[in-house]
Amino acid sequence: MKRFTMIAAVVALGAAPVAAQDTMATNDEMQVGATDWSQLIRTRDITGGPVYTTNEAYDEGSWGMDGDTSWGWSGYDGVGPDWNEIGEIEDLVLDQSGQLTGIVAEVGGFLDIGDKHVYLEVGDVDLVPVDGGENYVFITRFSEEQLEERESVDEGWWQ
Repeated sequence: MKRFTMIAAVVALGAAPVAAQDTMATNDEMQVGATDWSQLIRTRDITGGPVYTTNEAYDEGSWGMDGDTSWGWSGYDGVGPDWNEIGEIEDLVLDQSGQLTGIVAEVGGFLDIGDKHVYLEVGDVDLVPVDGGENYVFITRFSEEQLEERESVDEGWWQ
């Protein structure tokens, strides 16, 4: 009888990790399944894309109409006919908590000669989907000339 009890105890203890593993897998599957992947944007779909200015068509009252100057969705569904391409998205800048604080845009120059990298805070840009949401561009209310007057944020600036 002792031997049977001992075998039953060993089998029960051996099955506990398997039961725990099944429970953990179910919880992980539930967490992964709860993510709505269609609402996420990968940085590769943003970096290298163009930066446009709405400067010519810019209405002072239209930028951040709701009074919110933080990061937001512009409501545009493509590039406006009166926007001018003024640069390229070089990098996205995050704070230590992972929140987007701005972008680094390459503006000016020709064929990478004489261009300048400038930092634009999230309140100065808006994200616009293009190509049916496959890619994205940023728009700003600043002209290319205004951006070229800003401080350069090349690699040495960050240290």
